[in-house]
Amino acid sequence: MDRRLGRGNSSRTKERWTAMTVMVELTEVRKLYNGGSPQAALDGVSLTIQQGEFTAVMGPSGSGKSTLLNLIAGLDRPSQGRVLVEGVDVGRLSETELARFRRARIGFIFQFFNLLNNLTVLDNILIPAQLAAVNSGVALDRATALMNELGLAEKQKLFPGRLSGGERQRVAIARALINRPLLLLADEPIGALDSRAGDQVMERLTELNLRGQTILLVTHDAKLAAAYASRVITLSDGRVADDSRLKASPEVAPSDILQLRPGETAP
Repeated sequence: MDRRLGRGNSSRTKERWTAMTVMVELTEVRKLYNGGSPQAALDGVSLTIQQGEFTAVMGPSGSGKSTLLNLIAGLDRPSQGRVLVEGVDVGRLSETELARFRRARIGFIFQFFNLLNNLTVLDNILIPAQLAAVNSGVALDRATALMNELGLAEKQKLFPGRLSGGERQRVAIARALINRPLLLLADEPIGALDSRAGDQVMERLTELNLRGQTILLVTHDAKLAAAYASRVITLSDGRVADDSRLKASPEVAPSDILQLRPGETAP
C-alpha cells in the first residue's frame, strides 16, 4: 500500500477537511508538577485537532509531548486552562467518569505494548471490551474481525512471549480499537521495533486514518511524521513552536518540519 494514498487528489482532500468537526480542543492549558521544576510542562497551549486528522506531535525530550497526550487521555489534569475531547471537559470529570470516558472514546497505543504475558492474544484484545461491559458475543466478533484485519488470526491462541515485536504492537492496536474509539493516541508506537516492523505498524495506522480514524501520534522522528502525518505540531519548552499542515502531495520532506534539539527555541 502507498503510505500517502489519497493525498494526491486536492479536491477530495478539501472536501474531507470541510466535513471535519473538532475532536480535541485545548485552551490556554498549563501543567505544573508539584515538587518539580518551576518550568511548566505545558505553558499556555491552545490548539484544536479535527476529526479524521492524523496529527504528529514532535519535540525534544522534556518539551511536553507526553504531558499533552496524558492530558488529552484524561490520565492527568491541567493546572490551568481547559481540555475538551468531543466537547467533554475531561479535567472536570471524576475518576470514575474518566475511566468510563476513556474506555468508550479513547484508544491508547504504548511504545512497549503493555500486554499481559499470562493472557493469549485474543484475551489481551478482549480486556477493554470486558471492562466496558460490551456483550461477550459482540466483543468476540469485533476481536475476530480485528485479528483478521491485522494479520493475527493464526496467532490468537498464542501468548505474547511467542510473538515478534511487530506482532505484539498489532495486538496492542487491536486492543486499542476494540471499543471503537473516535480518538486513537499513540505514544512512540514503533520506538521499540526494527524498521521493517515499524513500517508495517505505521501502514496499519495509515489505513485506519484513511477510513476516518482520528490519530494523535507522539514521535521524535521527522521522517516518520513527514511520511505519514497530515499535520505536525512541534513543542518546545511546553509551548507550540510550530504547527504545520503538510501539503497533499507525496513530496513532503522532513526538512519541511521544524526540528528542535533540547535547549533550542523556535526561530
